[in-house]
Amino acid sequence: MSIVVNDLSYRYGNADNSQFALEHVSFTVEEGAFLGIAGHTGSGKSTLVQHLNGLIPCEKGHVLIDGHDLSDKAERRLVRSLVGMVFQYPEYQLFAETVYDDIAFGPRNMKLPEEEIKARVLYALERVGLDPDAFSGKSPFELSGGEKRRAALAGVLAMRPKYLVLDEPMAGLDPIGRQAILAILEDLRREEGCTILMISHSMEDLARHATRMLVLDGGRIAFDDTPKAVFMHAEELFRLGLSVPQMTCLGMLLKQNGFDAPTVFNDEQPLLDWIEGRMRHA
Repeated sequence: MSIVVNDLSYRYGNADNSQFALEHVSFTVEEGAFLGIAGHTGSGKSTLVQHLNGLIPCEKGHVLIDGHDLSDKAERRLVRSLVGMVFQYPEYQLFAETVYDDIAFGPRNMKLPEEEIKARVLYALERVGLDPDAFSGKSPFELSGGEKRRAALAGVLAMRPKYLVLDEPMAGLDPIGRQAILAILEDLRREEGCTILMISHSMEDLARHATRMLVLDGGRIAFDDTPKAVFMHAEELFRLGLSVPQMTCLGMLLKQNGFDAPTVFNDEQPLLDWIEGRMRHA
C-alpha cells in the first residue's frame, strides 16, 4: 500500500493567469518510508501536504491513499483516519482543560469506546515520552514549550495514523527538543511501520533521517531521489535557495581546493577522521 500523487496541479484563486502553487506533481511514497520534503518559501510544500488528507481538495490530478481517491468526497473521511497531520507550532492547537482530554479529542470524535480512548491516550503519552501519571491531569498551558509540542503530537498519534505528515515539526525548538522529536519519529517508523512525510529546512535532519527526498521549486518537482543523490547537486540546490549539510559543504570546498577529502552526507565521521589524520601529519 502507498501514497500515490498523480499529475497534481493547484492554484489559489480562479483567474486564468493566477500562479500555480503546484503544477503536474507526481510521485509515490511506499509504506514505511521517511520522505523529506524541501523547497524555498513559496515552492508549494505546504500546499502539497494539505492535499494528502483532503484539507485542500484535488482540482486537477489525483491523490490516492492506499487506493482511496481523495477526489471522491466519500473517501475523505476514511483517509483522514489514515493520515495524521502535524502543522508548524502544533502546540497552538491545544485547547482542552487537561492534557488527557486534549489527546482524547480525536479518538472521541471517532466514537470509540471510552476504554479504547483511554488506552490510546496512554499509548500516545508514552510514545512521546510524557509520563501519563504526571501529565494526564495537567493543563496543556502549564507545559513547557517542548512538552506542549509532544502533547500536540500525542493528540495526532492517538488517532493511530498509518501515515504521519509533518510541516516543519521542529520549528522553534532548541537542538535537544529537535532531537527528541526526530527520535520519536524514527521509533514510530522502525517499531510500528509508520510512514513519515516531513517538510524541513534542515538539510542535516533530512540527511540523517530521510530515506528519500522530494525537492520542490515553483510548484514543480526539482529532485526526487535519495538524500545522497540530491545533495550531489549542491550548486543547483544553492540556486534554488537551499543548502546542503554543513559537513557535505565543507568536504566539497576542500575538494575544490585540491584536497582528497571525502564527501559525506549523513555520517560526518569519515571527514572528521580525514581532518584528524591531516592534522597529525601536518
